[in-house]
Amino acid sequence: MPFEYWLFWLSNSEHSHDLLDCVSDADDGNLVVFVRLAAARLFGVYWCWQNNQEEAPETPTMSNELGIGILGCGKTSRIYFNLIPKFNGLQLRACADLNREVALVRADEFDIRAETVHDLFQAEDISVIVNLSAPDAHAMMSREILNNGKHVYSEKPFARTSAEGAAVRQHAEKLGLFVGCAPDTFMGGAPQTARKAISEGLIGEVNGATLHAMNHGMEAWHPNPDLFYKSGIGPMADFGPYFICSVLNLLGPVEQVSAMSSTPVKTRTIGQGPRKGEVFDVETPTTIHATLSVMDGPLVAFSASWDVHAHAHSAMEIYGSEGTLFLPDPVFFGGDVIRVLKDGTREVLNQENHPFGLPNFKIHGRERANYRSAGLADMANAVRLGHDFRCSMERALHTVDVIEAIQTAAATGQHVKISEMPTRPAPLSPDQAKALLR
Repeated sequence: MPFEYWLFWLSNSEHSHDLLDCVSDADDGNLVVFVRLAAARLFGVYWCWQNNQEEAPETPTMSNELGIGILGCGKTSRIYFNLIPKFNGLQLRACADLNREVALVRADEFDIRAETVHDLFQAEDISVIVNLSAPDAHAMMSREILNNGKHVYSEKPFARTSAEGAAVRQHAEKLGLFVGCAPDTFMGGAPQTARKAISEGLIGEVNGATLHAMNHGMEAWHPNPDLFYKSGIGPMADFGPYFICSVLNLLGPVEQVSAMSSTPVKTRTIGQGPRKGEVFDVETPTTIHATLSVMDGPLVAFSASWDVHAHAHSAMEIYGSEGTLFLPDPVFFGGDVIRVLKDGTREVLNQENHPFGLPNFKIHGRERANYRSAGLADMANAVRLGHDFRCSMERALHTVDVIEAIQTAAATGQHVKISEMPTRPAPLSPDQAKALLR
């Protein structure tokens, strides 16, 4: 309870009279009032000190690590199973999936328990559940997790709609529980280096940016690609969180959008897995071109498409009065950040050995930096210490709001304003990143 409450209560109740017994027959009423208030303050300070002593969080150790459970053991889950054990303050203990056999395989592979979904929700040694359910079920499952008294860290998208996301937030706030959401790639070495360069004026005043998230979809390699072509998903909901979080990190929140969209191909064919050859309907636009207006900042052009076989655009380009920054794909944590000045001088910026920029795995023969679970570890610190964290629910909601606004703008041809503006996440220095790792 607040100190002011205890001060009022103690100075106006029988608890303060015990101290006044030592004051004999004081004629001066002001003296009595003064002593009563002083007694109240002493008791209040002592109570607050004692309470804080009992509840002060400790530095993460094996004894106070948060127990982590994973809900959903599909293709996306493997990276979490692999990386969660590499972070401080996290202890992966159990997993669950509607397909019990899949959960058993993952549990055996990573030496943890396989639970039913119900038992995972009830497990007393689990504090945080990583929500890797189907994209269109994220909000619903997050609420169920909260209902069972667990904190939630959700894979993106946080929700299909702003209304869904707001309902999760209201529920979490009512229950006093933490909710975080991917992506956490903006915590990587490359985006943090770019942020530092912008803040130090290395390209002058920022006056524009372009984002390109374009390929030919995932039906050639994903066993269940139809989930991503459902209404409300598509390339903007899939790619958008990475890029919008990057804009928030580098430039600030988006306050207004306009957009146009199309669906050139109405059906897709699954290319591998047990459903290979199955044809499914496309229920969402697969090409979207949007313009984002950053609060107190520049205009940003954003193209997202699953109808492109090849292109030569950089994933992100930030334009300034003195030069340009070329950034790597924000789906990953690392990659080169290149600065080109107006005189043509070109350099790769030094990432100062940022731990989250160092390559740690290979994909398609290329070394990449992948530190997914950094946001989860940052949230775990917040759970213990009670402070803000970078992959917060408010920032995840902003991403959903922007994506929904883009979809609405594309459907109506109108400019759409964003109602809520979150703060930018705190920067992450190399030392801070190192502290998150074991």
